[in-house]
Amino acid sequence: MSLPVEIVFGIYLGVITGIVPALVAGTLGFVFKYVTDVTIPGLGVVVLSLAIAGVNGGLLALNDETIRSSERAPAILTAIVVVLMLSMYAHAQGDRLGASVPKRISLKQLRDRTLSTDVIELVGGRGRVSVEVAGEVNDMEGYPPLPADTRRAILDGDWTFPADLPLAELEDRFGERLQTELDLADVAVRIDEQARATVSAAPPTGALSKRVPAGKRAVSVSALVPTGIARGDVVRVITPELDAEGAVIAARSSGKPEPGAGAASKPAPAAGDDPDPDDDARTDGGEETVAPPPAATAPTTTGGEGRVTLALDRSEAAALLRADRGRVLVLSRGTRREYELTALLRRAGKRFRKVSVVAGGPLDGHTIGEAEIREAYDVAVLAARHESWTIAPDGSQSLSAGDDLFVVGSRDALDRFAEVAA
Repeated sequence: MSLPVEIVFGIYLGVITGIVPALVAGTLGFVFKYVTDVTIPGLGVVVLSLAIAGVNGGLLALNDETIRSSERAPAILTAIVVVLMLSMYAHAQGDRLGASVPKRISLKQLRDRTLSTDVIELVGGRGRVSVEVAGEVNDMEGYPPLPADTRRAILDGDWTFPADLPLAELEDRFGERLQTELDLADVAVRIDEQARATVSAAPPTGALSKRVPAGKRAVSVSALVPTGIARGDVVRVITPELDAEGAVIAARSSGKPEPGAGAASKPAPAAGDDPDPDDDARTDGGEETVAPPPAATAPTTTGGEGRVTLALDRSEAAALLRADRGRVLVLSRGTRREYELTALLRRAGKRFRKVSVVAGGPLDGHTIGEAEIREAYDVAVLAARHESWTIAPDGSQSLSAGDDLFVVGSRDALDRFAEVAA
């Protein structure tokens, strides 16, 4: 046969005998890189591929005697070259795949859905997303129909959230916010990758009774109500016979809101229970009234004469029922510690920032102690999220690509750390 025909025959023979060596080389390259982070040397791939191809070629030679002929030398040499090329290419692809596949992956990460980048807005260097309620707000089975005003409040509301949340957590936060702000009995939310939400909601049922803790009694008392009381505030009611402290579960005052405050001419109750101050005796034997639609924001009192409903123990509730009126003092809850921490850091010239560990960086696959973050970058790690958040992690905290860190340091140190490691 002519030389071109021998070369073509050698290519055909090399493809036939090179499939198995290529699969073996690619698989071993992936396994070694993924498990040990070591690349198999090229010489080892060559020796292994030739050995496997020799076995395949020997089996072919047993079936076809012409392959053993000395005249087939160009075809055999071409086949060897093709086998080596296939094996080296498969090994390179397996090695690259082993380096890119995440070392640690959980079922939670597999089922987490994320938002499309098209709906994320950058505000002040941070991403946020505005969730839009698509279609109509559905009623929930087993509950009364939702009032029209509540449907409108859900559809027209401004629902903005951080963009770095997985969709499952974003759905939970949206549902909690709807229940908190609109006082809904139950909510079901589904959000797609385009930040379009499908909402089913149930109207409030037993708005006051469900806020009374177990073992407590709700008691209303007439008093001069301070401005700005809202549900959850802790107050002290002073009467001639009793000083009682409790959490506010409803409040109403007759004061008028200041002009420009964005309120209607009629003051809104803090608990959203009573449409008129004179009907506030519902909690202690008055006639039942129709509750107004829930407000879109948590209402507060506007000051003046009114009534406050507290959750108290049985003995205190019985004594307070005998009093005609009392004096209301709002108790301080103290300063929120996170704001104090922020102020201390700023006074010391420090800032904090949220960063993510990059793949292949100096932190990927190492612990905080091994990376020597404080010594190398002059920053400290306040919190780290590997699979869950860990506050003040120690040096044994492992890090991998995609983990979130809250770090504190000077502005320059944070910039250097973000450029190099995250």
